[in-house]
Amino acid sequence: MKGTFIILGILVFIVLVILLIFNSLIRAKNRVKEAFATMDVYLKKRWDLVPNLVEAVRGYAKHEESTLEEVIRFRNNNYDNFSDKDKINAGEEITKGINRLMAIAEAYPELKANENFLHLSAELTKLEDEIANSRKYYNATVRSYNNKVEMFPSNIVARILKYETENMYEAKDEEKENRNVNFN
Repeated sequence: MKGTFIILGILVFIVLVILLIFNSLIRAKNRVKEAFATMDVYLKKRWDLVPNLVEAVRGYAKHEESTLEEVIRFRNNNYDNFSDKDKINAGEEITKGINRLMAIAEAYPELKANENFLHLSAELTKLEDEIANSRKYYNATVRSYNNKVEMFPSNIVARILKYETENMYEAKDEEKENRNVNFN
């Protein structure tokens, strides 16, 4: 009789531990989704800002039309139909396009003084800061989630329930390079 209560107590304890681990995995996974959704808002705002930047540059840089068309052609994909990974990749491509636009703008002092362009540039700078901050938060939640998926004892429950690690939003090699800026 006493042995039955001990076995029953151990089984109840094991079930409770499994339920706690399961709930912590779900909570961590939901934080990752929330963090991506936050970052996604800023990526989408930047995505929507690009046509306005292109139009502002287009008026001054007629002979740069091929670069402008390339940026717009990529931008014309339907962002809302992208997977999370596609959105991250699209964000990286948009960053490259924006860098090309800003390089073009550097060659046109009258464009850099244009009120509309200045407003769009300020908005872009603010969005880039928001993206950087949300990217940090996203990566922190992914790290926490991945720890739960990979560390004992939660890794056992994660493996049984087929929880997979998530990828961090990492800077590409060209983003890691030190850029020399010359204001002369």
